[in-house]
Amino acid sequence: MYFPILAISQTSAERAKKLINQKQYKKAEVLMSEYVQQYSKDKEAIELLGDAYGHQKKWDEAIEQYKKLTELENMNANYHYKYGGSLGMKALSVSKIKALGLIGDVKRAFLKAAELDPKHIETRWALVELYMSLPGIVGGSKKKSIKYANELQALSTVDGYLAKGYIYEYDDEPELAEKYYKLAVEVGGSLTCFEKLSNLYESQNQPNKAIATIESSQKKHNRNALHYQLGKVSADYNVQLNKGERCLYEYIKNYTAADGVPVEWAYYRLAQIYKHKNEKDKALSYIDKALSIRADFKQALQEKAIISKK
Repeated sequence: MYFPILAISQTSAERAKKLINQKQYKKAEVLMSEYVQQYSKDKEAIELLGDAYGHQKKWDEAIEQYKKLTELENMNANYHYKYGGSLGMKALSVSKIKALGLIGDVKRAFLKAAELDPKHIETRWALVELYMSLPGIVGGSKKKSIKYANELQALSTVDGYLAKGYIYEYDDEPELAEKYYKLAVEVGGSLTCFEKLSNLYESQNQPNKAIATIESSQKKHNRNALHYQLGKVSADYNVQLNKGERCLYEYIKNYTAADGVPVEWAYYRLAQIYKHKNEKDKALSYIDKALSIRADFKQALQEKAIISKK
C-alpha cells in the first residue's frame, strides 16, 4: 500500500510544481488543497500548498500551512524561514497596530531558522532587512543588521556587500552604499549588482553615473531589458537623449515578453525624449502608439495632455 501512495504523492507534487512555475497558482492551490485534506502530514504537499497561497498573497492561509510544517519538523530551518516570511508579508498588508502584534513572531521564526542553519543565506537577508526596517522601540537595530550582513559576507562575499549597500542606502549614507555596491559589482557582477548601483545613482539624482553603470552591465550581460532601462533614465532626467533614443529603438526592435517591461512603456519613453527635444509631432506619434496598445495607460494619457499643451 505504501508504494502506490508514494507514487500518487510524487505525481501530485510534480504537477503542482509545474503549475507554480507556470504561475497557475490557483490551480496548484486546488490540487494541493484536495491532496492535503487526504494526506494531512505530507510535508512536501503542505509546503507546495503554502507556496501556492503565498504567490496569491493569501497570507493567512500560507501562514497556516507553514506553521504546520514547523510543528511537523521543528528542526527544519527553511520551514521557519517561510513561516516568518509569510508573517512578515501579512504585517506589511495590515494596519501598523496589527503589524506590531506580528513582529515578535516574525523575528522568532527568522532567528530560529538562522540558529538551525548557519549557512541559510535567505534568512540572514531577511534579518538584515527586518532589523533595518523596524523602529528602535520594537527592536530595530542597525548594529544587528550589520551583524547579519557580516554573517552573509562569510557565506557569500557578494551577498555581504549587497547587504551592506542596502543598510547604508536605507540609513541615508549614499557614499558608503556606493562603496559596497561597487564592491558587489567587482566581485559578483550580476545583473542585480549593477541594478542596485544604478538605482542608487538615480535616487541620488546622478543620472549620468546611472547610465554609465547600465552600459557596463550591458557590455557584460547583453540583455535587451537594459536598453529600456537606459532609455528610461535618459527620458526621466532629460540627459543623453540621443543615446536614450537609440536604446529604446533597439529595445522595441528586439522586444519579447521575456524582457519584462511591456513595449508600450518604450513608446512612452520615446515620447518623453521627443518632448524634451521639442519635437512635438514625434512625441504625440509615440504616445499614440503606446495608447494603441493599451488605451487605459494612465501615464501615457497624462503625458499626452502635457505634450499637447506645448
